[in-house]
Amino acid sequence: MSVSMIDQQAGLTIATRSVASGKWVSRGLTALTLLGALIWFFPLYWAIVTSLKSDTEVVSRTTSLLPSAPTLEPYRYVIAHSSIVQWYINSVGTSAIIAIVVLAISVCCAYALSQIQFPGRRLIYGALIASVMVPAEALIINHFVLMNTFGLINSWGGIVLPQLVVPSVIIILKQFFDQIPKEFREAAMLDNAGHLTTLWKIYVPMNWGVMTALGITTFIAAWNNFLWPFLVATSDATITIPVGITQVKDVFGVRFAKDMAAAVLAGLPVAILYLLFQRQITRAIMLSAGIKG
Repeated sequence: MSVSMIDQQAGLTIATRSVASGKWVSRGLTALTLLGALIWFFPLYWAIVTSLKSDTEVVSRTTSLLPSAPTLEPYRYVIAHSSIVQWYINSVGTSAIIAIVVLAISVCCAYALSQIQFPGRRLIYGALIASVMVPAEALIINHFVLMNTFGLINSWGGIVLPQLVVPSVIIILKQFFDQIPKEFREAAMLDNAGHLTTLWKIYVPMNWGVMTALGITTFIAAWNNFLWPFLVATSDATITIPVGITQVKDVFGVRFAKDMAAAVLAGLPVAILYLLFQRQITRAIMLSAGIKG
């Protein structure tokens, strides 16, 4: 056997071993991914199962992964003995207003920072980048004092106004506007189109996908926000779903099933929204992570 044939056989052996080891690595990663998914999903599954049990079964000493006698009584109790419909209206209304206004403000700001030369443009952009690192909790006292001064405590306006500026959305949109060739804007200017017309007829349609993704994630973030609505809203007429589920009470003191039913009802719209717009939400999260990273 010649030296070249020996080298070829050795190379084939090494390649075969490499492919085999690669398959085992892939299988191991798949198994770890499935295990992580199960660990993540189990609390959600347990919440749903608990919401379908009676309070007696929930506090019993025996534990089961399935309800012995499934019942919708916890859901009926929450709907009948709480203002969850009003909480839904408040959450949908405030979250929709926040998402729409945030997009409108962010689009205009991003266009100005990207396409218009004016004094202090770099300073404003630097301040936006720096503000991403400031936690929202650090501004709560200032926001509360301002809302109280304006007489907006316990109102939709008090919930909405402090959430209308989202720097990360502005930064992401600016980066996308920067990638559009300036010839488009120059051609629009030659046709006597103003900045507002150029923005809404050229830049917005060309970035409609990313705007949709950012709008959905902004809506979900506003829906899930608990701390600020908890501080500024104090009545059923204004509190949102995350705050409202903490108000579900039972005169007998045992209310675990009802609490889980309220939590499931609170998270259901967001879960449906995520399933419908999974790609857009994933894209927006990746964009936001890239900005913050």
